[in-house]
Amino acid sequence: MAELGSKGVTAGKIASNVQKKLTRAQEKVLQKLGKADETKDEQFEQCVQNFNKQLTEGTRLQKDLRTYLASVKAMHEASKKLNECLQEVYEPDWPGRDEANKIAENNDLLWMDYHQKLVDQALLTMDTYLGQFPDIKSRIAKRGRKLVDYDSARHHFESLQTAKKKDEAKIAKPVSLLEKAAPQWCQGKLQAHLVAQTNLLRNQAEEELIKAQKVFEEMNVDLQEELPSLWNSRVGFYVNTFQSIAGLEENFHKEMSKLNQNLNDVLVSLEKQHGSNTFTVKAQPSDNTATKGNKSPSPPPDGSPAATPDIRVNHEQEQAGMTEPGATLPKSPSQPGEVSEVAGGTEPAAETQEPRETAASETTSSSLPAVVVENFSATVNGAMEGSSGVGRLDLPPGFMFKVQAQHDYTATDTDELQLKAGDVVLVIPFQNPEEQDEGWLMGIKESDWNQHKEVEKCQGVFPENFTERVQ
Repeated sequence: MAELGSKGVTAGKIASNVQKKLTRAQEKVLQKLGKADETKDEQFEQCVQNFNKQLTEGTRLQKDLRTYLASVKAMHEASKKLNECLQEVYEPDWPGRDEANKIAENNDLLWMDYHQKLVDQALLTMDTYLGQFPDIKSRIAKRGRKLVDYDSARHHFESLQTAKKKDEAKIAKPVSLLEKAAPQWCQGKLQAHLVAQTNLLRNQAEEELIKAQKVFEEMNVDLQEELPSLWNSRVGFYVNTFQSIAGLEENFHKEMSKLNQNLNDVLVSLEKQHGSNTFTVKAQPSDNTATKGNKSPSPPPDGSPAATPDIRVNHEQEQAGMTEPGATLPKSPSQPGEVSEVAGGTEPAAETQEPRETAASETTSSSLPAVVVENFSATVNGAMEGSSGVGRLDLPPGFMFKVQAQHDYTATDTDELQLKAGDVVLVIPFQNPEEQDEGWLMGIKESDWNQHKEVEKCQGVFPENFTERVQ
C-alpha cells in the first residue's frame, strides 16, 4: 500500500509538473504574439545583465589563471632539467660542486613553493568566488518561471472577472434545454448550483494568483538584494587576487635572484681556477651606434686574402737613400762586415751586389703574395704620378682610393653595389658621415664610372671586408 501511495504521489507530481509546463508554454506563446501582457522589471533585468557579464569575466580569469599555473609548472620542469644538466657536466674536482648542487635543490623547492602558493591563494579563491554563481543562476531561471506562473494566474483571474457578468446573465435567463425542461421548482436549485460553481472557480483562481504572486515576490526580493551586492564584490575580489599574484611573484623573483647570484659566484670561482681556458664571446654591434641602417656585412670565406692581415714592406729607407745624397744604407744581415756607401749623390753599381744577396732578394719577393707586390707597384706608380704633378681628372669628385673585390657579393638592398670578384671600385666619401655603417664603404664601380660619369646614378655601398685596397 505504501508503494502504491508513493507511486500515486509521484504520478500526481509528474502530472502537476506537466500541467505547469504546458501552462507556461501557452502563456509565453500568448506573450510573444502580443495577446497577453508580460510583467517586466527593468532594474532586475539590468542586474541580470551585470550578473552574466561578471560570470563571463570570472570564467575567463579562471581559465587564464589555470594557463598561468600550467606555464609556471612548465618553467619549473625546464629549470629542473637545466639544473640537472649543470650537475651532470660539473666535474667532481671543480670547485663549488656542492654549492652548485645545493643551489639546484633550493631552486627546485622555490618553484614548488611558488606553484603551491599560487594554487592556495589565487586558484582556490577563484574557485570559491565562481562557486556561488551556479546557484544564483538557477534561482534567476526559477524566478523567471515563477514570473510566468504569476502572469498566467493573473490573466486567468482577470478572464474570470470579465466573464462574471456574462455568467450571471446566463444564470438569470436559462437557455439550456435542461433548464427549460426542468420544473419550476428545480430551476432555482440549478441557478444556485451554477452560482456556487462560478464562485468556486473564481475563488480558486484568486487563491492561485495570490500564491503565485507570493512565491514570485519572495524570490524576486532576495535576488534584488543579492545581485547588486555580488556585482559590487567583484572589485575587492579582483584587487585581492592580483595583489596576491603580484606579491607571490615578487617574492619568488627576489629569492630566485639570490640563488642566481650564488650560482654566478660559484661559476666565477671556477673561471678563476681555469682562467686560461676562458671561452671568448665576440662582441655584437651596439644598437646605440648612430647609424642609419645598422648594416652588418657578411664575412668573406675563410682563408681569403680579405680575411688575412695585410703584409706591408717598409721602403722608406730605400727611397730616402735614392733621394738624399750622402745617406748610408743599413747593414745587410747576410753581410754584417760590409757597408754600402753613396758618395756625392752617386748610386752603387748593380754589379757590386753579391750573388747571395740577389738570390735572397728574389726569394723574399717570390715569397710575398702577388697582392702585396701589386700594392707596392701601385703605390710607387701613384707616388710617381703625384710627384709629376699630373691631375687625375678622370676620377669622380672626392675620390679617395681604389679597391678590388676579392669575392662575389650579392646586393640585398637598392642602395648596395653588386660585386663580382675582380671588380675595381672607386671609393668616395659619404655625403653625411653619420649615415656610414661600420664596415661599409661608399663607391662606384670603375666600369660604371667610365661608361656613365654620373655619381648619383652609379654610387652604392658595399662591405669593406669583401675587397682589398689596390690604390
